[in-house]
Amino acid sequence: MSVRPWRDIVRRPSRQIMVGNVPVGGDAPVTVQTMTNTPTPDVRATVDQIRRCEEAGVDIIRVSCPDVESTAALKQIVRASRVPIVADIHFHYKRALEAADAGAACLRINPGNIGSSERVAEVVRAAKANGCAIRIGVNAGSLEKVLLEKYGEPCPEALVESALDHIKLLQDHDFHEYKVAVKASDVFLAVAAYQGLAEATDCPLHLGITEAGGLIGGTVKSSIGIGSLLWFGIGDTIRVSLSAEPEEEVRVGFEILKALGIRNRGVRVVSCPSCARQGFDVIRTVQKLEERLQHIRTPMSLSVLGCVVNGPGEARETDIGITGGGNGRHMVYLSGVTDHHVEDADMVDHIVRLVEAKAAEIEAQAAALEQAAE
Repeated sequence: MSVRPWRDIVRRPSRQIMVGNVPVGGDAPVTVQTMTNTPTPDVRATVDQIRRCEEAGVDIIRVSCPDVESTAALKQIVRASRVPIVADIHFHYKRALEAADAGAACLRINPGNIGSSERVAEVVRAAKANGCAIRIGVNAGSLEKVLLEKYGEPCPEALVESALDHIKLLQDHDFHEYKVAVKASDVFLAVAAYQGLAEATDCPLHLGITEAGGLIGGTVKSSIGIGSLLWFGIGDTIRVSLSAEPEEEVRVGFEILKALGIRNRGVRVVSCPSCARQGFDVIRTVQKLEERLQHIRTPMSLSVLGCVVNGPGEARETDIGITGGGNGRHMVYLSGVTDHHVEDADMVDHIVRLVEAKAAEIEAQAAALEQAAE
């Protein structure tokens, strides 16, 4: 295979921390996070939502803990979750203590917002005693008054200074198991802040464009912001913030990572926008395939092209491909080589079966290699 240096992404060196059993930073894979939006005391609804996110592949899930009823429910939620839980804490340090005791793998706090140095020390002691990491979450919408007075408005320098101030509070108490985010809804502001923070510290960075918007608009903003940072090697864990269901955030997160070749999960679909040359309804076909192939976790590629203009070329680069033909008969490619035809009526079912079979084949090969290595 040819070497493609223009595709290389060199990740920024960072320290590694553990969020539960998930490594973040260092040479660990970039993780995908989301956050529940159910009332936390409603354990059943919250766990049901976590299950959907787990099926989508989430690595870490954040749960808001604004009151004692939420931290009381957290123990059951942590026990039911298959992935580490981050407790989202604002202002009230006792919620952080309760969440740590309830089994949270990480506490999302701003140390400077929870009161005196003694309270910060209490939270640090609870985190150490329970093996919790801490995520410092700086947000352009809630910067400290003193920084707004100093800089006049939220700016990259203000976000970085806020983050470094919070970091010092933890370091003063000999706590180093932390990651940091400097989020903003403005893409330029967020990217510049992360670039500045990446130069100032070696801790893992949690990427996000906060309050990004709905499914389409938020996906675009997040892809530009998070994608550009990842492209330049910045970022160890990501959360796509959408006004949509949390599992959609997970899917978009993985699509960003897949587009950059950073991490592959499931089927990467290459498809055309369709035109008058299409031999079948490309748009509806892709919609059906994406829905029916969500259960596939094995990385592979599928090309769905409506005609022979670009179809054969794209099919050569994918595991499975289909190109539209005449009279309702379409060419199927396996491993880049023409293999057989399929009729319109059977096309979607046929492709699903091929993908499932290919996934089983890849998994069997991986298992055999692992067994041989042992």
